[in-house]
Amino acid sequence: QLSQRIAVMLSTAVSSLSLNAPVVRPAVSNARMAAITPGDVGTTKPLGVYDPLGLMTRMPDKYRRWQEMEIKHGRIAMAAVTHVLVTANFKWDGYCSYLSFPPLKFEDIPAGTLGSWAALPQAGWAQIVAIVAILDNSLFAQDPNLEPGDVVGDRIPWVRYDDPEVKFFKLNAER
Repeated sequence: QLSQRIAVMLSTAVSSLSLNAPVVRPAVSNARMAAITPGDVGTTKPLGVYDPLGLMTRMPDKYRRWQEMEIKHGRIAMAAVTHVLVTANFKWDGYCSYLSFPPLKFEDIPAGTLGSWAALPQAGWAQIVAIVAILDNSLFAQDPNLEPGDVVGDRIPWVRYDDPEVKFFKLNAER
């Protein structure tokens, strides 16, 4: 039984090696793309612009939206990790909710993602989602004239890198 399985696996492996199909290379190009060009943030040597499905040239508006969403989801993930680290080591005094029965204190909410998700009342989650949606569509709305992820422009004095080489390095290292 075992020797038959081994024989089948070996014959399959040998027969797959004899296939003489053409090699398909990924679409790596040095040509100018609509949404990103070689040397931009996110392009790495020696790969350059890697777009095997041609999304940048066929749908540049959607590609920009996907860039914006990638940055936004990364920021939400960083906030979630900060939540886990902070709640494991620090609890506020007082009540989180007077409306639940019995009233819920901050110290009663367990640390961690799933524990805090289950312990917080639905009205609390509705408030969190509402405030994030309001901020996302007002104060932190993406301006199409700014780079993807630059949601505040000059309204809030974030750290800006004037030197293009330092900015390129920082953004590629943190992407």
